[in-house]
Order: sequence, then structure tokens, then C-alpha cells
Amino acid sequence: MERRKVDVAGRKLWALTYNDRYMPPTLRFRPGDRVELDFVNRVSPYTNLHVHGLHVSPSGRADNVLIHIHAGKTFHYAYQFPKTLKPGTYWYHSHAHPISASQVAGGMAGIIIVDGLQQYLPPALRNLTERVIALKDFQVQGDAVKTEGLHIGASTNRTVNGQSNPTIRIRPGEVQLWRLANISANIYYKLRLRGQRFQVIGHDGFPVDRIFTSDTLLLAAGSRFDVLVTGGRTGSTVLETLPYSTGPAGNQFPRTNLATLVSSGTPVPPVTLPATFAPSEDLSHLPIAARRNVVFSENKAGTKFYINGKQFDENRVDIRSKLNTVEEWTIVNTSGEEHSFHVHTNHFQLMSTNGVPHHAHSRQDVANVPAQGKIVIRMRFTNYTGKTVFHCHILNHEDAGMMAILEIVK
Repeated sequence: MERRKVDVAGRKLWALTYNDRYMPPTLRFRPGDRVELDFVNRVSPYTNLHVHGLHVSPSGRADNVLIHIHAGKTFHYAYQFPKTLKPGTYWYHSHAHPISASQVAGGMAGIIIVDGLQQYLPPALRNLTERVIALKDFQVQGDAVKTEGLHIGASTNRTVNGQSNPTIRIRPGEVQLWRLANISANIYYKLRLRGQRFQVIGHDGFPVDRIFTSDTLLLAAGSRFDVLVTGGRTGSTVLETLPYSTGPAGNQFPRTNLATLVSSGTPVPPVTLPATFAPSEDLSHLPIAARRNVVFSENKAGTKFYINGKQFDENRVDIRSKLNTVEEWTIVNTSGEEHSFHVHTNHFQLMSTNGVPHHAHSRQDVANVPAQGKIVIRMRFTNYTGKTVFHCHILNHEDAGMMAILEIVK
């Protein structure tokens, strides 16, 4: 981990890099694997590493976001992943409080893939082409990627895998697996592949129980979708992000072209997709051990952010939950802008938004909370105890106080 001058979307800029690259290596492994890595930090004052969305211990040398790895130090991470780990798309990034936004915006974000999603596909699609579509933005200050004084609504450069409007190739009728991941520090994406529909097979690293189609997909800060894309007739189309507002006190994101999809070559015969996909894991009929209210709020200036009226304190436990129980949380947003709710260690099931029941096709680890609105989730705490966190994944908000400690106990 160091600051280097590297290629960023065709420009030479100073950026924060993992292994000398703005778009760092994709980490790929399987459920049940043990993963070890030496994290060498050459950035001041400190940093750490969060494996976003992965169901793994939040303590010790695993996904412990409460540690500080200071400049000049090496930290040995060791993760023992369960065999029940869900296949899908995850990501890794800095979680160093209160400088996570500046470090992630500076370049500290990469993709993790847990293999195994293809097991649920028909045999004809088991070896389909995969595309990582890592959505990563940067602002520029002089000859560097901007890291300080970040304004969420400021003009920014949106990239796919660190490239500006790359070309993606597909054959007519060919089915590809696209791993769509919002690994930006603060911004939202409302994705559309013009003239086509996404067939969703995974959300936040959790396979869906039933494949569903959508014209657009909202990727709040930190979220991911695994989708199937079918090549159209010979020609080209555009992967774009549509205009999106996060509310009267929030930000307005403009429409932008992200990539060009070119369909050419010998057509591929169509493949029938199954109606059902992965086994269902529904929490709606399980007994509830506790019901909790979590209130997101901010001051009028939008400079301080709170959970239940308090700013983050790593020495205070805000919620204590019991292992092997299910809880129902109501997340209330009293502000005039949307927030991206994220919890570490365990995924949750979204039950409703603003009182409207939601039929969840999978669990997730990020959910958008409407301005002046609320969501209801259910979460089961399995396998791991220890201190972990939940927060708004708009990292400017997290750094300014919108994070809290969750301790899971036996």
C-alpha cells in the first residue's frame, strides 16, 4: 500500500495504490479456503483492510476494522472462511476511521470474487465469459487524485476498472456474467444497458432464489449485483448511469456513459434459464429475539452525522446481540438525503421500505434508506462473536460520525 504516480483512466496521476495499481488485483478464492496476506503499509498516518460483505470473523487478524496499521508497518492478515460462504462479488477497501473516504477515493478499493455462482446455472452456461465491472470514480487536484476536501456532488470521473468508457465485446446471443460493483467512496449509480435488460442472479455476494430481470439497477454506495447480459444484434449500445438525486439535502448525480458494449461475430444459440436459482433462506418466519430502532440523522449544515443521536466512539458498544438469534431492526432516516446502510459480518434480509413489504430474492449487506423514510431488516447472527460495526457507506458520512459498534456475544 503506497502513494505512487500511476495510469488512471489514461492520465498519469498520483494515487493511493495496492500493489502499484489504481485498479488493484482481484482476490479470488472458494468457500472454505484459508487466505493469508501480508499487508505492507507505506502511507501515513495509518490504514487497515476491510473485506466488504464477507462472512468471516471480525476479530483478531481477520476482518478487524478497529486496528490501525501505521506507516512502515506490516500486518499479517489470516482469514478462515466457512464452507457455507456464499459465492458472488465482494470488495476490499480501507476502513481507517476517520480517513476512510480520502483513502478509498484516493484509490484504495479492489474486487473480491468467491467462486461457485456458476453451479446454479444450466450446464451450457457453466463456462460463460465473466466481466468485472468495477465502478470507481476519482476527482483531480493538480497532478493527483483528490483525497482531501471531497465534495460528494462535485464533478467526478467515473471509470470501469479504472478505464474511461472502455469497450466490452460480446457475440449476438452470447450470455455473459457481469459483476457490477460500486467501489466508489461516496457516489451512487443507477445503471442501464440501453435497449437491454439485466437478469439478476446475485446481490451483495448472495445468490438469488429466483432470477429476476430489471431495466435499471440502483447501486447505492458499497453495493453489488451479479447479472447475466445477453448479446443483442450486431452493433453497439451503451452502459450508462442515469441521473439520480439522493434528496433535497443530498446530491444530484448526472447521466454518464460508462462503457460501450459491441456485439459482433458468429451468433450463439439461445439458452433457457431456470425459473429458480439458489436455495431460499427466508428469515421472515423465524422467532425474533429483539427489535431495535436505529436512527440516522445529521446537523443542518450536513457536517456532522449521528446514529441514535451519537457520533462514532470505538470505545462504546452501541448494540449487543446474541449469537444464533434473529433480530429485527428498523432503520429510520430523519434527514433530507438518502443514506446507504451497511452492516459487517452478517448479511440481512430487507423486509420493507417505507412500510411497503419487500420480497427479498436474497440477503444483502447494503440497503438504501430513503430521505425522511425507513427500512425494516432482519438479521441472523451466525458463527462469529466479537466487535463489528454498522454505518452509512457514504464514507464522508461514516467519517463524520455515522457509524456504531455492534458486539455479538455468546
